[in-house]
Amino acid sequence: MMNIPFVTFLPMEKEMNNEMREAFDRVFTRSWYIEGVEDEAFEKAFADYCGAQYCVGVGNGLDALMLALKALGISEGDEVIVPSNTYIATALAVTYVGATPVFVEPDIRTFNINPALIEAAITDKTKAIMPVHLYGQACDMEPIMDIARKYNLRVVEDCAQAHGATYKGQKVGTFGDAAGFSFYPGKNLGALGDAGAAVTNDKELADKIRSLGNYGSDYKYHHIFKGNNSRLDELQAAFLAAKLPHLERMNVVRRRIAQLYTDGIKNDNVITPYVPEYAVPVWHIYGIRCKDRDALERHLNDKGIGTNKHYPIPMHMQECYKDLNIPQGALPIAEEISATELSLPMYYGMTDKEVQYVIDAINDF
Repeated sequence: MMNIPFVTFLPMEKEMNNEMREAFDRVFTRSWYIEGVEDEAFEKAFADYCGAQYCVGVGNGLDALMLALKALGISEGDEVIVPSNTYIATALAVTYVGATPVFVEPDIRTFNINPALIEAAITDKTKAIMPVHLYGQACDMEPIMDIARKYNLRVVEDCAQAHGATYKGQKVGTFGDAAGFSFYPGKNLGALGDAGAAVTNDKELADKIRSLGNYGSDYKYHHIFKGNNSRLDELQAAFLAAKLPHLERMNVVRRRIAQLYTDGIKNDNVITPYVPEYAVPVWHIYGIRCKDRDALERHLNDKGIGTNKHYPIPMHMQECYKDLNIPQGALPIAEEISATELSLPMYYGMTDKEVQYVIDAINDF
């Protein structure tokens, strides 16, 4: 029996050992840990990578989304449309600025927000749409942007899982007013701790996000906003800058693993991911669906295969959002995904033999 973890960083860490240690030594020797040359260099490199003009490093992906909304003036009494199927950080960003998240169901094939359902959710309180490029696959951005223009709405893209994913050849994070990225260690581009960034093509917006993340200050001890403390530290910036040149290569490896899964899984009980023509995913997550999900998970775990569920309790059924008074059954697609999704091992360094072992185990179920 093989033992295959859901995720491991060991192959990547082994390859990048020297580069990461050099990054640490550089920061430690300089003895400057917040808002320095490492942060500045990474922000420029990541903006260039995304095809955006500005990048602002922040403490984490949730803060990136929250600060972008705050900078756009979203506040108490406003509504922001978010997908009903996503990680809770998307909704929390809306909550933290005092606004209300309004859940719109996904396309069951892609797990991403269904643009055809957005207009029906718009009210006179709606101020923004927050599409999530879930699992590393781009949303259908053209109709989303058309709706935003029609109703004069802001768009903040949640790119927490989609570093390098493209929509019709354009990298995600460059369609809306701003985008939030997470560099949590498990992401395709991960720091060695919490980290995030907001990306935009609007200089005024970038400056405001930076100020809001630095206690609302535009220069030392001068505060123009009631801000937060959320900055990308020099050490994490240095680690991210070391990893960034390898991101495309590592994303190619993930695409190959995903293709092996898709081609190899032949089980009528299992639905493999659907990829529209407009999307080139980066496969942060490879999520299948199965009506007997829990039994399949036990079957794989018994064979030494690590799995995960994204996400077993939909947001509207979480205790923290009971105040929204959304009853069970009101968002059936999100609920179905929550009950049937199973994430397979997906990481840089996974061997063909390991992938085939997972495939064989699924086909034997």
